[in-house]
Amino acid sequence: MTVVTRFPPSPTGFMHVGNARTALFNWLYARHYDGKFVVRIEDTDRKRHSEEAVAAIMDGLEWLGLNYDGEVISQFSKLDRHTEVAKEMIAKGQAYYCYCTAEELEEMRENARAAGHKTFYDRRWRDADAASAPKDVKPVVRIKAPVEGETTINDKVQGEVTVANDQLDDFIILRSDGTPTYMLSVVVDDHDMGITHVIRGDDHLNNTFRQKIIFDAMGWDVPVFAHLPLLHGADGAKFSKRHGAQSVQEFREMGYLPEALSNYLLRLGWSHGDEEVIPRDKAIEWFDLDHVGKAPAKFDFAKLESLNAHYINVSDADDLLRQALPFFKQRHDLVPDDIGIARLKAGMDELKSRAKTLLQFVDDAAFYVKAVPLSFDEKAQKNLEDAQAVLEGLLSVFEAHTGVFDSDFVQESCKEIADELKEGKLGKVAMPLRAALTGTTVSPSIFHAAEILGKEESCLRIKGALER
Repeated sequence: MTVVTRFPPSPTGFMHVGNARTALFNWLYARHYDGKFVVRIEDTDRKRHSEEAVAAIMDGLEWLGLNYDGEVISQFSKLDRHTEVAKEMIAKGQAYYCYCTAEELEEMRENARAAGHKTFYDRRWRDADAASAPKDVKPVVRIKAPVEGETTINDKVQGEVTVANDQLDDFIILRSDGTPTYMLSVVVDDHDMGITHVIRGDDHLNNTFRQKIIFDAMGWDVPVFAHLPLLHGADGAKFSKRHGAQSVQEFREMGYLPEALSNYLLRLGWSHGDEEVIPRDKAIEWFDLDHVGKAPAKFDFAKLESLNAHYINVSDADDLLRQALPFFKQRHDLVPDDIGIARLKAGMDELKSRAKTLLQFVDDAAFYVKAVPLSFDEKAQKNLEDAQAVLEGLLSVFEAHTGVFDSDFVQESCKEIADELKEGKLGKVAMPLRAALTGTTVSPSIFHAAEILGKEESCLRIKGALER
């Protein structure tokens, strides 16, 4: 048997990280077994349908590196097939027309509440004579759910779950306008697409018992189900906007790498020993459903940030720059030229070791790309207020130097100026130099930065700071 998993998002909004984790688990399971991972857009709700949401979903999958097999399927395009299956079930006696009006259904619910009973539809049309059907009511089609016994699902995560069949109602599979409901469409699509494993959030567990009724009614093989625990915030409540970023796009805009987010989502509810950093190839090799926990997983931004710092530190320089370049424009209105790119690459190791996100990487690195005259932030301006003698001394030493302009020379020069001006600590000279060369008070080693900028650029920036 070829394993086939699916990711069936509804295109009504952003791609939530919970959905991204579901997609990741489905993708890994399929790849682990050399199977297929397919994407189906569940777009039957045309009032809420958004092409922008479809684009965001596909972009999110691409960014996370979750490639899919075959064409993306639109559920809306399969409506005729869904309707055909409903009519087949009517013909087989597995479904029936219900002619209840909205008023009758409401009265039914009120009476049930008053009597302390479940507010299910009372099945009055289940075995009624079709000849008695009113002419002026457009019927819905309801499934004939079992009324006795129990239904058991052997879930790969939740274990054996059983419900009494009297808890299952004769739910609607075709609305009065002839359109199929989600419950019918998803089952037909899963069957037609050959889905062998349905891996999804445990908020769908109740749906599974109803969907199994349709599989059984049609005599179709029931997929293996695996219901994942939902994501919670650090406070134990369901993960929501108040806990922080929600969508894949938000995490991308916050400067997280796709490798880091994927690794973190993998560890939310699944484990492989004590491994925390799990490269994609190892994730494929190790992933299974046996090590998915039942308890809700708590989203910890500190752990994600730590993982992100690791992946930034081990990233290929060219690839990291490619991902960082858009942020230079967004945050600093900068487009690095060839000289700026060369400086960034020269300072790459230290920049990577300091950064927890691409935003921090770009903020630390921006001074390499800027041109004179620099703008100075408030703290840098304060460092420059009484630094004229320090900067003039450094400028004189730098301009007179004819040897190698490296970090050792810059550091020794700062020590000499500190001694000459009786400034005492090296920082009394290094901090004004940092402000002059970067426009800030936070940067990588200023001695190494000066080496990367070079003698001419360093002198030019010191002159700019003096002129201000």
